[in-house]
Amino acid sequence: MTPGHQDRPGQPAEPGDSPEGTFGDAAAEMPNETEVESPLPADAGEGAPADEVADGIADGGLQDISGVDDWVEEGGPLEPADLADVEADGSGGADAAADASADELTVTQMELQERTLDLQRLQAEFVNYKRRVERDRDLVKQNATYAALAPITEVLDTIDRAREHGDLDGGLKTVADQLERTVASSGLVKFGEPGEAFDPTVHEALSSMGPDEEVTVTTVKVVAKSGYKIGERVVRAAQVLTVEPAGG
Repeated sequence: MTPGHQDRPGQPAEPGDSPEGTFGDAAAEMPNETEVESPLPADAGEGAPADEVADGIADGGLQDISGVDDWVEEGGPLEPADLADVEADGSGGADAAADASADELTVTQMELQERTLDLQRLQAEFVNYKRRVERDRDLVKQNATYAALAPITEVLDTIDRAREHGDLDGGLKTVADQLERTVASSGLVKFGEPGEAFDPTVHEALSSMGPDEEVTVTTVKVVAKSGYKIGERVVRAAQVLTVEPAGG
């Protein structure tokens, strides 16, 4: 406004009245700092048309940001190399877990095999122990029978001599037969008969009666006393007289 000039209400100002412009004009000319400029493609020159620049941005000027979920602890996106390391670490952990499971299975199988062998050894030891106990029980029984029946062999010899002389009859014969049956049921077995081949393990040769043409081996001719045994154990050898084969 020049000196001497008085503004009238409602009259627009002349262009020359504000050489520096108003505040609104200055604010309109200032760039908006909140706007984000979109990056241009590398091949977009200064003289490229606006349509081509827009097409370049739409076709691939902007990179794919679909992997925004892959963020590292610091807050930045994972690079391909980082993804490879993460996958390698994951596979390595899985392999380690598989190896640990395989080792544990192997150890369990070895322990199972050891326990099986231990049980087999214990079973074999028990079977051997059971057999040994049964054998010892039989041996104890035979020893007890031997100790009880060995003295009775002399009584049985007396009965045999009485039978040979015909003195065993009547009630005495009944008692003698019953006694022989009782000792036989207890395991005492009588052996030794004329005509048997001489066996030094069960026969005791009292004397030789000379050669005999009817035999081919040393043979029992006369039984002086019968022999007795319990099982395979000889209680007393048979006392015999033998004959030899002729020309021997």
